Amino acid sequence: MSAGGIGNIKHVLVIGSGAMGSQIGMVAALAGYRVSVQDIAEDMLTRAKEQLAGRMQANVAKGKTSAEDAEAALGRLAFTTDLDAAAADADFVIEAATERLDIKQQIFERLGRLAPAHAILTTNSSTLGSSKVAEASGRPEQVCNMHFFNPALVMKCVEVVRHERTSDATVETTLELARRFGKEPVLINREIPGFVANRLMGAIQKEALALHSAGIASLEDIDTTAKTALGHPMGPFELMDMVGLDVIQFIAEATYAETGDDADRPHPAIADLVAQGKLGRKTGQGWYNYEK
Repeated sequence: MSAGGIGNIKHVLVIGSGAMGSQIGMVAALAGYRVSVQDIAEDMLTRAKEQLAGRMQANVAKGKTSAEDAEAALGRLAFTTDLDAAAADADFVIEAATERLDIKQQIFERLGRLAPAHAILTTNSSTLGSSKVAEASGRPEQVCNMHFFNPALVMKCVEVVRHERTSDATVETTLELARRFGKEPVLINREIPGFVANRLMGAIQKEALALHSAGIASLEDIDTTAKTALGHPMGPFELMDMVGLDVIQFIAEATYAETGDDADRPHPAIADLVAQGKLGRKTGQGWYNYEK
Protein backbone atom coordinates (compact mmCIF):
# COMPACT_ATOMS: atom_id res chain seq x y z
CA MET A 1 0.00 0.00 0.00
CA SER A 2 1.36 3.42 -0.90
CA ALA A 3 1.91 6.14 1.69
CA GLY A 4 -1.23 7.81 0.31
CA GLY A 5 -3.06 4.65 1.25
CA ILE A 6 -5.61 6.33 3.52
CA GLY A 7 -7.64 7.17 0.41
CA ASN A 8 -7.97 3.47 -0.38
CA ILE A 9 -9.76 2.74 2.89
CA LYS A 10 -13.51 2.41 2.42
CA HIS A 11 -14.35 -0.81 4.27
CA VAL A 12 -13.07 -1.53 7.81
CA LEU A 13 -13.38 -5.05 9.21
CA VAL A 14 -13.37 -5.55 12.99
CA ILE A 15 -12.93 -9.12 14.24
CA GLY A 16 -14.53 -9.82 17.62
CA SER A 17 -17.75 -8.26 18.89
CA GLY A 18 -16.98 -7.98 22.61
CA ALA A 19 -16.97 -4.61 24.38
CA MET A 20 -13.81 -3.48 22.56
CA GLY A 21 -14.54 -4.83 19.09
CA SER A 22 -18.11 -3.55 18.93
CA GLN A 23 -17.14 -0.06 20.12
CA ILE A 24 -14.19 0.13 17.71
CA GLY A 25 -16.66 -0.75 14.96
CA MET A 26 -18.97 2.05 16.09
CA VAL A 27 -16.05 4.53 16.18
CA ALA A 28 -15.21 3.66 12.55
CA ALA A 29 -18.86 3.89 11.47
CA LEU A 30 -19.27 7.30 13.15
CA ALA A 31 -16.19 8.44 11.18
CA GLY A 32 -18.01 7.61 7.95
CA TYR A 33 -16.53 4.21 7.10
CA ARG A 34 -18.44 1.13 6.00
CA VAL A 35 -17.83 -1.38 8.78
CA SER A 36 -18.23 -5.13 9.24
CA VAL A 37 -18.07 -6.57 12.75
CA GLN A 38 -17.36 -10.29 12.56
CA ASP A 39 -17.67 -12.87 15.33
CA ILE A 40 -18.01 -16.65 15.43
CA ALA A 41 -20.88 -16.35 17.95
CA GLU A 42 -24.26 -15.17 16.62
CA ASP A 43 -25.52 -14.30 20.13
CA MET A 44 -22.48 -12.03 20.73
CA LEU A 45 -23.27 -10.16 17.51
CA THR A 46 -26.93 -9.74 18.52
CA ARG A 47 -25.89 -8.38 21.93
CA ALA A 48 -23.33 -6.03 20.36
CA LYS A 49 -25.95 -4.69 17.94
CA GLU A 50 -28.43 -4.03 20.78
CA GLN A 51 -25.81 -2.41 23.04
CA LEU A 52 -24.54 -0.09 20.31
CA ALA A 53 -28.08 0.97 19.37
CA GLY A 54 -28.70 1.70 23.07
CA ARG A 55 -25.48 3.70 23.38
CA MET A 56 -26.33 5.77 20.32
CA GLN A 57 -29.81 6.46 21.73
CA ALA A 58 -28.21 7.64 24.98
CA ASN A 59 -25.72 9.85 23.10
CA VAL A 60 -28.56 11.42 21.10
CA ALA A 61 -30.52 12.04 24.32
CA LYS A 62 -27.44 13.72 25.88
CA GLY A 63 -26.91 15.83 22.76
CA LYS A 64 -23.50 14.24 22.01
CA THR A 65 -24.62 12.97 18.59
CA SER A 66 -27.42 14.08 16.28
CA ALA A 67 -30.18 11.56 15.59
CA GLU A 68 -29.28 11.71 11.87
CA ASP A 69 -25.59 10.97 12.47
CA ALA A 70 -26.38 8.12 14.86
CA GLU A 71 -28.84 6.56 12.42
CA ALA A 72 -26.42 6.94 9.49
CA ALA A 73 -23.56 5.38 11.49
CA LEU A 74 -25.68 2.42 12.59
CA GLY A 75 -26.67 2.02 8.93
CA ARG A 76 -22.99 1.69 7.95
CA LEU A 77 -22.48 -1.18 10.45
CA ALA A 78 -22.93 -4.79 9.37
CA PHE A 79 -22.69 -7.79 11.74
CA THR A 80 -21.65 -11.16 10.36
CA THR A 81 -20.31 -14.60 11.28
CA ASP A 82 -18.80 -15.01 7.79
CA LEU A 83 -15.12 -14.05 7.96
CA ASP A 84 -14.37 -15.10 4.37
CA ALA A 85 -16.98 -12.79 2.86
CA ALA A 86 -16.20 -9.87 5.20
CA ALA A 87 -12.45 -10.07 4.57
CA ALA A 88 -12.79 -10.37 0.78
CA ASP A 89 -13.12 -6.59 0.24
CA ALA A 90 -11.75 -5.25 3.54
CA ASP A 91 -9.22 -2.43 3.15
CA PHE A 92 -8.24 -2.31 6.81
CA VAL A 93 -8.67 -4.97 9.51
CA ILE A 94 -8.66 -4.53 13.30
CA GLU A 95 -8.53 -7.84 15.16
CA ALA A 96 -10.09 -7.62 18.64
CA ALA A 97 -10.61 -11.32 19.33
CA THR A 98 -9.71 -13.12 22.54
CA GLU A 99 -6.17 -12.64 23.94
CA ARG A 100 -4.96 -16.08 22.87
CA LEU A 101 -1.97 -16.24 20.57
CA ASP A 102 -2.97 -19.49 18.82
CA ILE A 103 -6.39 -18.03 17.90
CA LYS A 104 -4.85 -14.75 16.70
CA GLN A 105 -2.29 -16.60 14.55
CA GLN A 106 -5.08 -18.63 12.90
CA ILE A 107 -7.03 -15.43 12.21
CA PHE A 108 -4.02 -13.65 10.65
CA GLU A 109 -3.19 -16.69 8.53
CA ARG A 110 -6.76 -16.61 7.16
CA LEU A 111 -6.68 -12.84 6.66
CA GLY A 112 -3.42 -13.16 4.72
CA ARG A 113 -5.21 -15.45 2.27
CA LEU A 114 -8.61 -13.72 2.20
CA ALA A 115 -8.02 -9.96 2.35
CA PRO A 116 -7.06 -7.89 -0.73
CA ALA A 117 -3.31 -7.47 -1.29
CA HIS A 118 -3.36 -3.80 -0.21
CA ALA A 119 -5.19 -4.43 3.09
CA ILE A 120 -3.47 -3.50 6.36
CA LEU A 121 -3.96 -6.03 9.17
CA THR A 122 -3.81 -4.79 12.78
CA THR A 123 -4.34 -6.27 16.21
CA ASN A 124 -5.93 -4.44 19.14
CA SER A 125 -3.98 -6.61 21.60
CA SER A 126 -2.66 -4.80 24.66
CA THR A 127 -0.24 -7.59 25.59
CA LEU A 128 0.86 -9.35 22.39
CA GLY A 129 3.12 -7.56 19.93
CA SER A 130 2.08 -7.90 16.29
CA SER A 131 5.41 -9.60 15.41
CA LYS A 132 3.83 -12.75 16.90
CA VAL A 133 1.13 -12.82 14.19
CA ALA A 134 2.87 -10.97 11.34
CA GLU A 135 4.57 -13.99 9.73
CA ALA A 136 1.34 -16.01 9.77
CA SER A 137 -0.26 -13.32 7.57
CA GLY A 138 2.32 -13.64 4.80
CA ARG A 139 2.47 -9.81 4.62
CA PRO A 140 4.41 -8.80 7.76
CA GLU A 141 5.19 -5.30 6.46
CA GLN A 142 1.41 -4.57 6.50
CA VAL A 143 0.89 -5.66 10.13
CA CYS A 144 1.06 -3.62 13.37
CA ASN A 145 -0.75 -3.14 16.69
CA MET A 146 -3.58 -0.61 16.83
CA HIS A 147 -4.40 -0.64 20.53
CA PHE A 148 -7.58 1.17 21.61
CA PHE A 149 -8.52 1.84 25.24
CA ASN A 150 -11.71 0.90 27.01
CA PRO A 151 -14.30 2.40 26.46
CA ALA A 152 -13.19 2.83 22.84
CA LEU A 153 -16.01 5.24 22.02
CA VAL A 154 -14.71 7.69 24.64
CA MET A 155 -10.96 7.21 25.11
CA LYS A 156 -8.79 9.32 22.81
CA CYS A 157 -5.53 7.36 22.95
CA VAL A 158 -4.62 4.72 20.35
CA GLU A 159 -1.20 3.07 20.61
CA VAL A 160 0.22 2.20 17.19
CA VAL A 161 3.08 -0.26 17.69
CA ARG A 162 5.36 -1.27 14.87
CA HIS A 163 7.44 -4.45 14.76
CA GLU A 164 10.79 -4.75 12.97
CA ARG A 165 9.27 -5.39 9.55
CA THR A 166 6.30 -2.98 9.64
CA SER A 167 6.59 -0.56 6.71
CA ASP A 168 6.53 3.23 7.11
CA ALA A 169 3.49 3.35 4.79
CA THR A 170 1.57 0.99 7.10
CA VAL A 171 2.46 3.12 10.13
CA GLU A 172 1.47 6.38 8.38
CA THR A 173 -1.86 4.98 7.19
CA THR A 174 -2.70 3.51 10.61
CA LEU A 175 -1.88 6.77 12.41
CA GLU A 176 -3.95 8.76 9.90
CA LEU A 177 -6.90 6.39 10.17
CA ALA A 178 -6.83 6.76 13.97
CA ARG A 179 -6.92 10.55 13.54
CA ARG A 180 -9.89 10.25 11.18
CA PHE A 181 -11.57 8.17 13.88
CA GLY A 182 -11.24 11.26 16.10
CA LYS A 183 -8.44 9.72 18.19
CA GLU A 184 -5.00 10.99 19.22
CA PRO A 185 -2.62 8.19 18.19
CA VAL A 186 0.86 7.67 19.64
CA LEU A 187 3.62 5.76 17.86
CA ILE A 188 5.64 3.13 19.68
CA ASN A 189 8.78 2.46 17.68
CA ARG A 190 9.46 -1.06 18.88
CA GLU A 191 7.66 -3.75 20.81
CA ILE A 192 7.93 -3.85 24.58
CA PRO A 193 5.60 -5.76 26.96
CA GLY A 194 2.75 -3.50 28.05
CA PHE A 195 3.59 -0.81 25.44
CA VAL A 196 3.52 2.69 27.02
CA ALA A 197 0.17 3.20 28.77
CA ASN A 198 0.10 -0.13 30.62
CA ARG A 199 3.74 0.34 31.67
CA LEU A 200 3.07 3.80 33.08
CA MET A 201 -0.10 2.54 34.78
CA GLY A 202 1.77 -0.52 36.07
CA ALA A 203 4.58 1.58 37.57
CA ILE A 204 2.08 3.77 39.45
CA GLN A 205 0.10 0.72 40.61
CA LYS A 206 3.28 -1.04 41.77
CA GLU A 207 4.31 1.97 43.88
CA ALA A 208 0.76 2.41 45.25
CA LEU A 209 0.67 -1.28 46.27
CA ALA A 210 4.09 -1.00 47.93
CA LEU A 211 3.04 2.11 49.89
CA HIS A 212 -0.21 0.49 50.97
CA SER A 213 1.25 -2.87 51.98
CA ALA A 214 3.97 -1.10 54.02
CA GLY A 215 1.23 0.76 55.92
CA ILE A 216 2.49 4.16 54.72
CA ALA A 217 -0.99 5.40 53.80
CA SER A 218 -4.53 4.12 53.34
CA LEU A 219 -6.07 3.21 49.96
CA GLU A 220 -8.25 6.29 50.14
CA ASP A 221 -5.36 8.64 50.90
CA ILE A 222 -3.15 7.20 48.15
CA ASP A 223 -6.02 7.61 45.66
CA THR A 224 -6.72 11.15 46.89
CA THR A 225 -3.05 12.09 46.47
CA ALA A 226 -3.01 10.85 42.86
CA LYS A 227 -6.09 12.97 42.13
CA THR A 228 -5.32 16.16 44.06
CA ALA A 229 -1.52 16.35 43.64
CA LEU A 230 -0.99 14.70 40.25
CA GLY A 231 -4.29 15.60 38.58
CA HIS A 232 -5.23 12.00 37.78
CA PRO A 233 -8.98 11.58 37.18
CA MET A 234 -8.95 8.43 39.35
CA GLY A 235 -6.60 7.04 41.97
CA PRO A 236 -4.64 3.83 41.21
CA PHE A 237 -6.85 1.63 43.42
CA GLU A 238 -10.07 3.10 41.97
CA LEU A 239 -8.67 2.56 38.48
CA MET A 240 -7.74 -1.08 39.20
CA ASP A 241 -11.28 -1.70 40.45
CA MET A 242 -12.73 -0.14 37.30
CA VAL A 243 -10.49 -2.11 34.91
CA GLY A 244 -11.06 -5.35 36.87
CA LEU A 245 -8.49 -6.97 39.15
CA ASP A 246 -8.63 -10.14 37.04
CA VAL A 247 -7.61 -8.05 34.01
CA ILE A 248 -4.81 -6.38 36.02
CA GLN A 249 -3.59 -9.83 37.04
CA PHE A 250 -3.80 -11.09 33.45
CA ILE A 251 -1.72 -8.15 32.16
CA ALA A 252 0.91 -8.79 34.86
CA GLU A 253 1.01 -12.52 34.04
CA ALA A 254 1.38 -11.80 30.31
CA THR A 255 4.16 -9.27 31.01
CA TYR A 256 5.96 -11.71 33.33
CA ALA A 257 5.68 -14.45 30.68
CA GLU A 258 7.47 -12.10 28.27
CA THR A 259 10.17 -10.73 30.58
CA GLY A 260 10.72 -13.49 33.18
CA ASP A 261 11.42 -10.64 35.64
CA ASP A 262 10.11 -11.36 39.15
CA ALA A 263 9.28 -7.66 39.53
CA ASP A 264 6.62 -8.13 36.83
CA ARG A 265 4.77 -10.95 38.62
CA PRO A 266 1.18 -10.18 39.76
CA HIS A 267 1.18 -8.57 43.22
CA PRO A 268 0.14 -11.05 45.97
CA ALA A 269 -2.53 -8.64 47.27
CA ILE A 270 -4.19 -8.60 43.83
CA ALA A 271 -3.89 -12.39 43.46
CA ASP A 272 -5.54 -12.71 46.88
CA LEU A 273 -8.52 -10.51 45.95
CA VAL A 274 -8.95 -12.33 42.62
CA ALA A 275 -8.91 -15.70 44.43
CA GLN A 276 -11.76 -14.40 46.64
CA GLY A 277 -13.76 -13.38 43.55
CA LYS A 278 -13.39 -9.70 44.44
CA LEU A 279 -12.66 -8.36 40.97
CA GLY A 280 -13.65 -4.72 41.44
CA ARG A 281 -16.77 -2.84 40.35
CA LYS A 282 -18.12 -5.66 38.20
CA THR A 283 -18.46 -8.00 41.21
CA GLY A 284 -19.43 -5.28 43.71
CA GLN A 285 -16.18 -5.60 45.63
CA GLY A 286 -12.47 -5.12 44.96
CA TRP A 287 -10.22 -2.75 46.84
CA TYR A 288 -13.43 -0.89 47.66
CA ASN A 289 -16.95 -2.10 48.39
CA TYR A 290 -19.51 -1.03 45.75
CA GLU A 291 -22.47 -2.95 47.15
CA LYS A 292 -23.67 -0.06 49.27
